[in-house]
Amino acid sequence: MPYSILDIIGNTPLVLSTTLNSNPNVQLFFKLEGHNPGGSVKDRAALNMIKGGLERGDYSRDSKLIEATSGNTGIALAMIAGIYGLNIELVMPENSTKERVQTMRAYGAKVTLTPADVGIEGARDYAESKVKKEGFVMINQFSNDDNWKAHYKTTGPEIWKDTAEKITHFVSSMGTTGTIMGTSAFLKEQNPKIQIVGVQPTDESKIPGIRKWPKEYLPKIFDPKKVDSVMEVSEKEASEMARRLAKEEGIFAGMSSGGAVAAAVKLAQSIDKGVIVTIICDRGDRYLSSDLFD
Repeated sequence: MPYSILDIIGNTPLVLSTTLNSNPNVQLFFKLEGHNPGGSVKDRAALNMIKGGLERGDYSRDSKLIEATSGNTGIALAMIAGIYGLNIELVMPENSTKERVQTMRAYGAKVTLTPADVGIEGARDYAESKVKKEGFVMINQFSNDDNWKAHYKTTGPEIWKDTAEKITHFVSSMGTTGTIMGTSAFLKEQNPKIQIVGVQPTDESKIPGIRKWPKEYLPKIFDPKKVDSVMEVSEKEASEMARRLAKEEGIFAGMSSGGAVAAAVKLAQSIDKGVIVTIICDRGDRYLSSDLFD
Protein backbone atom coordinates (compact mmCIF):
# COMPACT_ATOMS: atom_id res chain seq x y z
CA MET A 1 0.00 0.00 0.00
CA PRO A 2 1.53 3.37 -0.99
CA TYR A 3 2.13 5.95 1.72
CA SER A 4 2.33 9.73 1.64
CA ILE A 5 5.12 11.52 3.50
CA LEU A 6 2.56 12.47 6.18
CA ASP A 7 1.88 8.80 6.93
CA ILE A 8 5.39 8.31 8.28
CA ILE A 9 5.16 11.05 10.91
CA GLY A 10 5.41 9.42 14.34
CA ASN A 11 6.26 5.87 15.41
CA THR A 12 9.85 6.99 15.96
CA PRO A 13 12.47 4.63 17.44
CA LEU A 14 13.07 4.28 21.19
CA VAL A 15 16.69 3.32 21.91
CA LEU A 16 18.47 2.40 25.13
CA SER A 17 21.38 4.46 26.44
CA THR A 18 24.50 2.29 26.37
CA THR A 19 27.09 4.76 27.67
CA LEU A 20 25.79 7.92 29.34
CA ASN A 21 23.66 6.17 31.97
CA SER A 22 25.87 4.71 34.70
CA ASN A 23 23.11 3.44 37.03
CA PRO A 24 22.67 -0.34 36.43
CA ASN A 25 19.22 -0.29 38.05
CA VAL A 26 17.89 2.39 35.68
CA GLN A 27 17.05 2.09 32.01
CA LEU A 28 17.39 5.37 30.12
CA PHE A 29 15.70 5.50 26.72
CA PHE A 30 15.99 8.12 23.98
CA LYS A 31 13.01 8.72 21.67
CA LEU A 32 14.54 9.71 18.33
CA GLU A 33 12.24 12.38 16.90
CA GLY A 34 14.77 13.33 14.24
CA HIS A 35 13.45 10.27 12.36
CA ASN A 36 10.29 12.19 11.45
CA PRO A 37 10.36 13.30 7.77
CA GLY A 38 10.78 16.98 8.69
CA GLY A 39 13.54 16.06 11.12
CA SER A 40 11.94 16.88 14.47
CA VAL A 41 9.23 16.22 17.03
CA LYS A 42 7.39 19.28 15.70
CA ASP A 43 6.13 17.33 12.67
CA ARG A 44 3.52 15.77 14.97
CA ALA A 45 2.10 19.06 16.23
CA ALA A 46 2.34 20.82 12.85
CA LEU A 47 0.33 18.08 11.13
CA ASN A 48 -2.33 18.07 13.84
CA MET A 49 -2.59 21.87 13.91
CA ILE A 50 -2.89 22.24 10.12
CA LYS A 51 -5.40 19.39 9.78
CA GLY A 52 -7.43 20.70 12.71
CA GLY A 53 -7.53 24.23 11.35
CA LEU A 54 -8.64 23.07 7.91
CA GLU A 55 -11.31 20.76 9.34
CA ARG A 56 -12.74 23.56 11.50
CA GLY A 57 -12.63 26.05 8.65
CA ASP A 58 -10.23 28.37 10.50
CA TYR A 59 -8.50 28.96 7.16
CA SER A 60 -8.42 27.72 3.56
CA ARG A 61 -6.03 27.62 0.61
CA ASP A 62 -6.80 31.30 0.03
CA SER A 63 -5.70 32.30 3.54
CA LYS A 64 -2.42 33.97 4.40
CA LEU A 65 -0.96 31.92 7.26
CA ILE A 66 1.76 33.18 9.58
CA GLU A 67 3.68 31.75 12.53
CA ALA A 68 6.58 32.80 14.73
CA THR A 69 9.09 30.02 15.32
CA SER A 70 12.57 29.36 16.65
CA GLY A 71 13.09 26.77 13.92
CA ASN A 72 11.75 23.22 14.12
CA THR A 73 8.05 24.12 14.15
CA GLY A 74 8.66 26.37 11.16
CA ILE A 75 10.31 23.60 9.18
CA ALA A 76 7.45 21.22 9.98
CA LEU A 77 4.80 23.82 9.10
CA ALA A 78 6.59 24.70 5.85
CA MET A 79 6.71 21.05 4.80
CA ILE A 80 3.10 20.26 5.68
CA ALA A 81 1.64 23.56 4.42
CA GLY A 82 3.31 22.90 1.08
CA ILE A 83 1.73 19.45 0.85
CA TYR A 84 -1.71 20.95 1.57
CA GLY A 85 -1.18 23.80 -0.91
CA LEU A 86 -1.24 26.50 1.78
CA ASN A 87 0.67 29.79 1.76
CA ILE A 88 2.63 30.42 4.95
CA GLU A 89 5.02 33.08 6.23
CA LEU A 90 7.40 32.03 9.00
CA VAL A 91 8.98 34.60 11.31
CA MET A 92 12.28 33.90 13.06
CA PRO A 93 15.02 35.79 14.89
CA GLU A 94 17.82 36.69 12.47
CA ASN A 95 20.39 34.68 14.45
CA SER A 96 18.63 31.42 13.57
CA THR A 97 20.94 28.94 11.85
CA LYS A 98 21.29 29.15 8.08
CA GLU A 99 20.20 25.53 7.66
CA ARG A 100 16.81 26.21 9.25
CA VAL A 101 16.09 29.24 7.09
CA GLN A 102 17.14 27.44 3.90
CA THR A 103 15.08 24.36 4.74
CA MET A 104 11.91 26.40 5.26
CA ARG A 105 12.46 28.20 1.97
CA ALA A 106 13.13 24.89 0.22
CA TYR A 107 9.68 23.71 1.32
CA GLY A 108 8.19 26.85 -0.23
CA ALA A 109 7.57 29.08 2.78
CA LYS A 110 8.28 32.80 2.95
CA VAL A 111 10.75 33.47 5.79
CA THR A 112 10.97 36.82 7.59
CA LEU A 113 13.85 37.45 9.98
CA THR A 114 13.36 39.78 12.96
CA PRO A 115 16.10 41.43 15.07
CA ALA A 116 18.08 38.99 17.19
CA ASP A 117 18.05 41.25 20.25
CA VAL A 118 14.27 40.87 20.69
CA GLY A 119 14.42 37.08 20.34
CA ILE A 120 11.44 34.84 19.69
CA GLU A 121 9.24 37.28 21.64
CA GLY A 122 9.95 39.89 18.94
CA ALA A 123 9.08 37.40 16.22
CA ARG A 124 5.78 36.66 18.00
CA ASP A 125 5.00 40.39 18.23
CA TYR A 126 5.69 40.82 14.50
CA ALA A 127 3.37 37.95 13.60
CA GLU A 128 0.65 39.35 15.88
CA SER A 129 0.87 42.72 14.14
CA LYS A 130 0.43 41.10 10.70
CA VAL A 131 -2.70 39.35 11.98
CA LYS A 132 -4.19 42.58 13.30
CA LYS A 133 -3.23 44.86 10.42
CA GLU A 134 -3.04 42.70 7.29
CA GLY A 135 -5.56 39.90 7.75
CA PHE A 136 -3.12 37.06 8.28
CA VAL A 137 -4.23 33.93 10.16
CA MET A 138 -1.90 32.63 12.87
CA ILE A 139 -1.43 28.91 13.56
CA ASN A 140 -0.44 29.97 17.11
CA GLN A 141 1.37 26.93 18.46
CA PHE A 142 1.55 28.60 21.90
CA SER A 143 -2.22 28.54 22.46
CA ASN A 144 -3.40 25.92 19.97
CA ASP A 145 -4.76 22.82 21.71
CA ASP A 146 -4.01 20.77 18.60
CA ASN A 147 -0.34 21.20 19.55
CA TRP A 148 -0.48 19.21 22.79
CA LYS A 149 -3.23 16.89 21.55
CA ALA A 150 -0.84 15.59 18.87
CA HIS A 151 1.32 14.16 21.64
CA TYR A 152 -1.67 12.88 23.60
CA LYS A 153 -2.71 10.94 20.50
CA THR A 154 0.74 9.72 19.35
CA THR A 155 3.86 10.36 21.45
CA GLY A 156 2.40 9.24 24.78
CA PRO A 157 0.85 6.00 23.45
CA GLU A 158 4.05 5.11 21.59
CA ILE A 159 6.17 5.53 24.72
CA TRP A 160 3.70 3.56 26.85
CA LYS A 161 3.70 0.68 24.34
CA ASP A 162 7.43 0.66 23.58
CA THR A 163 8.41 0.53 27.28
CA ALA A 164 5.95 -2.36 27.80
CA GLU A 165 4.01 -0.02 30.14
CA LYS A 166 7.01 0.18 32.51
CA ILE A 167 7.98 3.85 32.15
CA THR A 168 8.47 5.56 35.53
CA HIS A 169 9.83 8.98 34.46
CA PHE A 170 9.35 11.16 31.38
CA VAL A 171 11.86 13.99 30.75
CA SER A 172 11.25 16.70 28.16
CA SER A 173 12.64 20.11 27.33
CA MET A 174 10.01 22.84 27.54
CA GLY A 175 9.56 25.34 24.70
CA THR A 176 5.99 25.69 23.51
CA THR A 177 5.38 22.90 26.09
CA GLY A 178 3.18 20.97 23.65
CA THR A 179 5.26 17.78 23.88
CA ILE A 180 5.29 17.62 27.66
CA MET A 181 1.65 18.66 28.07
CA GLY A 182 0.23 16.04 25.70
CA THR A 183 2.55 13.21 26.70
CA SER A 184 1.94 13.91 30.39
CA ALA A 185 -1.84 13.88 29.90
CA PHE A 186 -1.73 10.44 28.29
CA LEU A 187 0.85 8.83 30.59
CA LYS A 188 -0.84 10.06 33.77
CA GLU A 189 -4.09 8.46 32.61
CA GLN A 190 -2.29 5.12 32.32
CA ASN A 191 -0.35 5.42 35.60
CA PRO A 192 -0.63 8.52 37.84
CA LYS A 193 2.65 7.57 39.54
CA ILE A 194 4.71 8.30 36.41
CA GLN A 195 6.85 11.36 37.12
CA ILE A 196 6.84 14.12 34.49
CA VAL A 197 10.03 16.20 34.52
CA GLY A 198 10.30 19.46 32.59
CA VAL A 199 13.65 20.95 31.57
CA GLN A 200 14.33 24.69 31.54
CA PRO A 201 17.50 26.76 31.05
CA THR A 202 19.20 28.46 33.97
CA ASP A 203 18.57 32.20 34.13
CA GLU A 204 21.76 33.20 32.32
CA SER A 205 21.55 30.50 29.61
CA LYS A 206 20.26 30.64 26.05
CA ILE A 207 19.38 27.22 24.68
CA PRO A 208 17.52 27.11 21.32
CA GLY A 209 14.24 25.26 21.78
CA ILE A 210 14.14 25.50 25.59
CA ARG A 211 12.68 28.57 27.24
CA LYS A 212 11.85 30.07 30.58
CA TRP A 213 9.12 32.40 29.33
CA PRO A 214 8.34 35.85 30.72
CA LYS A 215 4.86 35.77 32.23
CA GLU A 216 3.25 37.74 29.38
CA TYR A 217 4.57 35.24 26.78
CA LEU A 218 3.89 32.03 28.72
CA PRO A 219 2.23 29.53 26.35
CA LYS A 220 -1.51 29.35 27.04
CA ILE A 221 -1.44 25.57 26.55
CA PHE A 222 0.90 25.19 29.54
CA ASP A 223 -0.64 23.69 32.68
CA PRO A 224 1.85 23.50 35.58
CA LYS A 225 -0.22 20.74 37.20
CA LYS A 226 0.89 18.38 34.42
CA VAL A 227 4.57 18.71 35.41
CA ASP A 228 5.75 17.08 38.65
CA SER A 229 9.16 18.75 38.78
CA VAL A 230 11.43 21.06 36.78
CA MET A 231 15.17 20.64 36.32
CA GLU A 232 17.36 23.48 35.12
CA VAL A 233 20.36 23.02 32.83
CA SER A 234 23.00 25.50 31.76
CA GLU A 235 23.98 26.37 28.22
CA LYS A 236 27.34 24.69 28.83
CA GLU A 237 25.72 21.48 30.09
CA ALA A 238 23.36 21.33 27.12
CA SER A 239 26.04 21.90 24.48
CA GLU A 240 28.51 19.50 26.10
CA MET A 241 25.86 16.78 26.32
CA ALA A 242 24.86 17.29 22.67
CA ARG A 243 28.49 16.64 21.72
CA ARG A 244 28.68 13.61 24.04
CA LEU A 245 25.47 12.21 22.58
CA ALA A 246 27.03 12.20 19.11
CA LYS A 247 30.42 10.92 20.22
CA GLU A 248 29.41 8.31 22.79
CA GLU A 249 25.89 7.21 21.85
CA GLY A 250 25.96 7.83 18.08
CA ILE A 251 22.96 10.17 18.38
CA PHE A 252 23.37 13.41 16.40
CA ALA A 253 21.04 16.03 17.86
CA GLY A 254 20.74 19.70 18.81
CA MET A 255 21.31 21.62 22.01
CA SER A 256 17.77 21.29 23.38
CA SER A 257 18.15 17.51 23.18
CA GLY A 258 21.49 17.86 24.96
CA GLY A 259 19.72 19.78 27.71
CA ALA A 260 17.03 17.12 28.10
CA VAL A 261 19.60 14.32 28.22
CA ALA A 262 21.77 16.21 30.73
CA ALA A 263 18.74 16.39 33.02
CA ALA A 264 17.80 12.75 32.39
CA VAL A 265 21.31 11.55 33.22
CA LYS A 266 21.25 13.50 36.49
CA LEU A 267 17.86 12.01 37.25
CA ALA A 268 19.10 8.50 36.53
CA GLN A 269 21.92 9.00 39.05
CA SER A 270 19.52 10.23 41.72
CA ILE A 271 16.97 7.39 41.78
CA ASP A 272 17.31 3.78 42.98
CA LYS A 273 15.61 2.19 39.97
CA GLY A 274 13.33 3.12 37.12
CA VAL A 275 12.64 3.45 33.40
CA ILE A 276 13.31 6.95 32.06
CA VAL A 277 12.32 8.18 28.61
CA THR A 278 13.57 11.46 27.22
CA ILE A 279 12.87 13.20 23.91
CA ILE A 280 15.64 13.70 21.34
CA CYS A 281 13.71 16.38 19.57
CA ASP A 282 15.64 16.86 16.31
CA ARG A 283 18.79 16.18 14.27
CA GLY A 284 22.18 17.79 14.65
CA ASP A 285 22.66 18.61 10.98
CA ARG A 286 20.57 21.78 11.31
CA TYR A 287 23.16 23.19 13.73
CA LEU A 288 26.30 22.69 11.64
CA SER A 289 26.68 26.37 10.81
CA SER A 290 26.60 27.23 14.53
CA ASP A 291 29.52 26.63 16.88
CA LEU A 292 27.79 23.72 18.65
CA PHE A 293 29.99 21.03 17.14
CA ASP A 294 33.19 23.06 16.66
